[in-house]
Amino acid sequence: MAKIEWYDEFIDLKHQPKKDEIVVLYYYEPDEGISKKEAVGRVASESSVGTWTTLAKLPKRVQKLKALGYRMKGNYAWVSYPADLWEPGSVPQLMSGIGGNIYGMKAVKNLRMLDVHFPKSYLRNFKGPEFGINGIRKIMKRKKGPLTATVPKPKIGFSSLEHAQVGYEVWRGGIDLIKDDENLTSLKFNKFEDRIKLMSRYRDKAEMETGDKKSALLNITGETKEMIKRARLLYEYGWEYAMVDVVTAGFAGVQTIRDECHDLKLAIHAHRAMHAMFDKNPKHGMTMLALAKLMRLIGVDQIHTGTAVGKLVGTKSEIKNIVDEMRERKIKERNTELLDQDWDNIKPVLPVSSGGLHPGIVPDIIKMFGTDLVIQGGGGVLGHPKGAYSGAKAFTQAINAAMKHITLEEYAKKHPELSDALKKWGRIKPR
Repeated sequence: MAKIEWYDEFIDLKHQPKKDEIVVLYYYEPDEGISKKEAVGRVASESSVGTWTTLAKLPKRVQKLKALGYRMKGNYAWVSYPADLWEPGSVPQLMSGIGGNIYGMKAVKNLRMLDVHFPKSYLRNFKGPEFGINGIRKIMKRKKGPLTATVPKPKIGFSSLEHAQVGYEVWRGGIDLIKDDENLTSLKFNKFEDRIKLMSRYRDKAEMETGDKKSALLNITGETKEMIKRARLLYEYGWEYAMVDVVTAGFAGVQTIRDECHDLKLAIHAHRAMHAMFDKNPKHGMTMLALAKLMRLIGVDQIHTGTAVGKLVGTKSEIKNIVDEMRERKIKERNTELLDQDWDNIKPVLPVSSGGLHPGIVPDIIKMFGTDLVIQGGGGVLGHPKGAYSGAKAFTQAINAAMKHITLEEYAKKHPELSDALKKWGRIKPR
């Protein structure tokens, strides 16, 4: 009887990945009746050159294009992919392989991409961040300490003028950046062009009054041509950033905007809206770490990473791994959590800690993740008992206290805005 399946040919536990191979670390659970080895073989096969049955004729080159499961440990598998499988500079094509049909196979009950290693030869096809951390600090004229950001809340509901006025109060209170929320783009009552035009006036006013650099993270997300149009409007009104919902816009859309923003000298602020649809389940999908690495590869300058103490999912260890991966040049392999990664000439990305933050837990963020980051509070600023201006002051006072290694309670004795914030929120960790 002729051989039907050939999944065993995609396993080689003696294989050592070559320097130019992409490596993916997967968590997997075989379906009933499927061995672990067969499941890994199916993943390697379907994500490279295989199919469900043996073929009558194969070009000789196919043998050199096979992905190989080369290491297995419990329910973890390491798979290496030859360089020639990948179109240079195309994240969509990459994800069609390592994140494609394999997720729909009946033989694998659960599959999760934990990490992906990019060799230097693959990295060189991408620009990476335009500015990186040092470039962002130059834009914002801030040599040290965290940058601060605030989202006007409610996330949708303000008119363009009301949005700009709230932004002005927050800027005046000491916040660096005003950010659109993920679902605010160009709505009937708050048009994109009206918003950025009005905010540019209030930005200039806030800068004159405070003497500090002020900017905004304005959401251009939409159809690709519309995003380009909006990015150009940002440039015309003197803004330094374009914000993109990078998951909903898609890998191709983000790559296109990366090139457009290069020409306009705009930094890219990456919001991760929709990420939890595929990274919240710990057994299936893809980790936020893997998504963040793909975005560093493409070239965003800032990306939301989570807080560990706010309202969104993510453990301290998970988020620390993401933050390190965004900021460091070299990452060392860590058992079943991380793969080796040398980012070579790809610049670092500034992490953004956001989601349920308020002054009472700001010191926790700095203690866990340091000061090379953006700390963003929405309700934790706008929910202050005395309004946006006082909320901004309380938020920045909490950061100043942490930077000076003074307890919030002690600092609040001479800072009434922080005192009011602590009376309302204390040290609660939102859910």
